[in-house]
Amino acid sequence: MISHFRNFAKSPWAIGLVGLIILSFMVLGGSQADIFASLGPRHVVKAGDRSLSQQEFRVDFDKIAENYREQTGQPVTAEDLVNQNIHIRYLEGKVQELSFQSWAHRVGIRPGKELILQQIRQIPAFFNQITGQFDEESYKTVLQGEGLTPAQLEGNLRNEYAQNHFGASLYAAARVPRIYGAVIANGALERRDGRWFAVTQAMAGSAPAPTDEQLNAFMAENADQLRRPETRIASIVLFDSPPGQAPEISEEAIQERFEFRKDALSIPERRTFSVYPAANAEAAQRISAALKAGENPGVEATPYSETPRSAVPDPAVAEAVFGMSQPGVSGPVQGRVGFAVVQVTGIQPGEAATLDGVREAIVQELQAEAEKGAEFDRVSRYETARNSGKSMEEAVEEVGARILTLPAFNEQGFRADGSQINAPPQIFETAWRLPEGGISDVIDAGQGQYFVLRVDKIRPASMPALDEVRDILVREWTARENSRLLSAKAEELAARVRAGEDIAEVARSVGATLMSREGALQDQETVEAIGQGVAQGLFGQAKGQVFVQPQSQTAFAVGVVDDVRASDPAMVAPIAERVRPRVTQDVVSGMGESAIGWTQARAKASYDVGAARQALGLPEEAPAPAGAQ
Repeated sequence: MISHFRNFAKSPWAIGLVGLIILSFMVLGGSQADIFASLGPRHVVKAGDRSLSQQEFRVDFDKIAENYREQTGQPVTAEDLVNQNIHIRYLEGKVQELSFQSWAHRVGIRPGKELILQQIRQIPAFFNQITGQFDEESYKTVLQGEGLTPAQLEGNLRNEYAQNHFGASLYAAARVPRIYGAVIANGALERRDGRWFAVTQAMAGSAPAPTDEQLNAFMAENADQLRRPETRIASIVLFDSPPGQAPEISEEAIQERFEFRKDALSIPERRTFSVYPAANAEAAQRISAALKAGENPGVEATPYSETPRSAVPDPAVAEAVFGMSQPGVSGPVQGRVGFAVVQVTGIQPGEAATLDGVREAIVQELQAEAEKGAEFDRVSRYETARNSGKSMEEAVEEVGARILTLPAFNEQGFRADGSQINAPPQIFETAWRLPEGGISDVIDAGQGQYFVLRVDKIRPASMPALDEVRDILVREWTARENSRLLSAKAEELAARVRAGEDIAEVARSVGATLMSREGALQDQETVEAIGQGVAQGLFGQAKGQVFVQPQSQTAFAVGVVDDVRASDPAMVAPIAERVRPRVTQDVVSGMGESAIGWTQARAKASYDVGAARQALGLPEEAPAPAGAQ
């Protein structure tokens, strides 16, 4: 049960249910209007005394974009996410979060400082690897790397504690009556008898071939799906060396680089050891004696596996570890912070690099450097040639660069066949900033890549000609019309049964086989035996009622519920009790939907989409679609 409480405490409904409790706190009143709201930076979200600034929103949204890139491996910009309304979903969630925080603080739901400190001191990254103690400097350094201050982390933990504890208390106090579980259990154990038959496309007839007029009308209905997006054809100037033209590297350069990199290319000696922290020299001496005697020193060690000397953070510890000629235990070691004892358990000798062993890697390294130098030289000479008035083609020929023409692509870099062009995202961004015939300056794409882009042709968004998509339209239109005929035929036959005609006679009139089942339970076995459509109809209607359900893409089921037999009370009771916690969670969650709205209204919560877009460097108003009036 405790796990249910914890899981629920993390759900959004736990926050929403605040409205059910805070009715008793209405005497606190609402927040007063902020007469200085028009001054200073705009708030993206405002809820009571809590707010989210544009800078905070930008940081959070950049993290969302970064997570998307890591999970999908695809380039994505803030504008791409905005076009998918990700910013709206974020803002709606933030409004709920800040509304709860504002209310919780006002009514006194404030976790104690010790709780927050206890949570912080459980995070391993904040501990010194040598002493095993909490390290204030490590704490600040790690937070700085995450873009947080200690105050922000502590505030986040405080809000999380308040949310989880309040949500857990709500769920712990909630329990629906047994009748709720009994209703569900009774339905699950109820048995039903029914008969049905399948209505096929052959019974309904098939649609004739569509006319051009019908296809044109169908195109108009599906214009959004059929309209081809704007595409652009562009030429890019590449300044790198053509494939297969790697520069020659002299033997003298190879030897010189090897001598310079010899130490770095060699495999250093590595050792496997453990570091036991000690409060003072006497404690270190006791630990050393215990280890040498093969006893447990009673101190938790920090292990290091196959670690080179350069990777040991404390010089004194490194000296002790690598000063041993064989595995063993050191005496007390005076480190940077306190004392320690080291126990070496494994020694892996180093291996000096040889020119023959690393020649290929050195040659590749020197070739890459030479190619980058040549590329940068071409870029410089290209800019000089362009500034002197030469055309793009003349400058390219003069410096030995090359021009590559890209096939038509959309704003996201996809070809007409849906494949992605393998190119830096700056190419597509630049192409959409230039007019037809426009030529960019030299653009640095990072990692030593440079390019110049010229937009050769812009193809506006347009509808395809009928003949270009005729086959697809005929297939989709025919499928839609056949489905309509099939549905109409099924409803016609069902109407005859509803009018009093025996279902067996109706089935016989269309050459259908009448199926029947007695004592069916609403379980997976029944669904697999009779099909999802028939199961939904059989258990979705009352006794004597007729049902019509899709049975597959090419068939409908028409049937009647002949009998409904109540479940055995002796079997219902234990099942009802088992499902009761789940029913409680569902009921509480449903109540939370309306409670969340009440909480937001109480906090006078709102969000500013324009300020959010502005924070991302986008126009405050979304641009109208092409062709919009």
